[in-house]
Amino acid sequence: MGTTQSSSLNNEYYLNRQSNFESNARSYPRKFPIAIKSAKGAWLEDVEGKKYLDCLAGAGTLALGHNHPNVINAIKRVLDSQLPLHTLDLTTPLKDQFSQTVLDLLPGSPSSWRLQFCGPTGADANEAAFKLAKTVTGRSAIISFSGGYHGMTNGTLSATGNLSAKTPIGGLMPYVQFMPYPYSYRCPLGIGGDKASEALATLFERFLDDIESGITKPAAVILEAIQGEGGVIPAPVEWLRKIREVTKRLGIILILDEVQAGIGRSGQFFAFEESSIVPDMIVMSKAIGGGLPMALVAYNAELDIWSPGAHAGTFRGNQLAMATGIATLDVITNQGVLNNVNIAGNALKQGLLALQKRFPCIGDVRGRGLMLGIEIVDSKGQADKLGSLPYAPELSVALQKACFDHGLIAERGGRHGAVLRFLPPLTLSLDEVEQILVRLESALKVLTA
Repeated sequence: MGTTQSSSLNNEYYLNRQSNFESNARSYPRKFPIAIKSAKGAWLEDVEGKKYLDCLAGAGTLALGHNHPNVINAIKRVLDSQLPLHTLDLTTPLKDQFSQTVLDLLPGSPSSWRLQFCGPTGADANEAAFKLAKTVTGRSAIISFSGGYHGMTNGTLSATGNLSAKTPIGGLMPYVQFMPYPYSYRCPLGIGGDKASEALATLFERFLDDIESGITKPAAVILEAIQGEGGVIPAPVEWLRKIREVTKRLGIILILDEVQAGIGRSGQFFAFEESSIVPDMIVMSKAIGGGLPMALVAYNAELDIWSPGAHAGTFRGNQLAMATGIATLDVITNQGVLNNVNIAGNALKQGLLALQKRFPCIGDVRGRGLMLGIEIVDSKGQADKLGSLPYAPELSVALQKACFDHGLIAERGGRHGAVLRFLPPLTLSLDEVEQILVRLESALKVLTA
């Protein structure tokens, strides 16, 4: 029997009900204990009338923020058009338009790419990329990188660095080899800076060239040009170029996971563009659907050796997501959004760097565009030889809560959850940047008082 909703019911009421019938795997309500009543742009309002600046934005899904008018109008047009909402992989004029829009944004000639529509998540698309790479090469191994995040399915979890999610699970996809990713603040080689990224690039090349490396030649290498869940760690340009050079020389497929960093978040349409490389496969989800479920892989047309039905998925024909995707891509490319990302992102980063000078618990500020993070450290701890202070996960948790109490929603990530991450809408205004910094400063003052 249903329960009649009332605007007088508070957050606690809905959270208690949620805890009674929803899986214990739920995570965000534990960090942000609210029931959302409405949302607009970068703002949320809960059922008790409190407003929050949203620097989570659906984990980066809501590129234009909540309920952008172009997105809402796109949904209304589809609903009024009598288009089927679900088409498997049958085409429609709308799907044709969406496909061409995506192809026109890819590097090089649109005719050099093929699109594989997948299930509705980035993990589904990464699974498809693995399957195709193995099919094309006839090989089984995958190389991934420490700190990488590629999904929670059996295969993608195997290629994800975070141990807490994968340790309890037996029988993950075999033949996954991890290599160190450049992380200057906590350099895996203990070197730091440009020398470290150069050394890691050399290690990658020599490892794959070594006939006694211990692993068979991989089908693919998968990486993020900016690690997201791993703690907002951008790949150095020269390192990424070396990865592309080596994989191309050895006939290894390079997969760029642009699920979170792509579609304008870095200040360029794809985060890998800073390095001027062209991968063999580009995995897209989150923002590509304009806030609705959508995932696809763009891959070099020469790799298109799949037979009909070799990869399928029921929800790969989401017409609403294609409509909202077109609307979102149009706004990003034609209304100055990338320029705004660079302006607002620079203002936010400079503000975070200014706070770092005043609050020693901010050990590092990093990221690009509107994909930024601050690493929270124990300022009284013993620094390592590079000057990096110990992780402070408990302080990071407390800071996240203090931010929430001050009306700022930001997720944590990275090792030990010690990085506070900022993924606001790409339409963020400079006034909203200032409000983020004011609220963050107030939260920091509470913790350091």
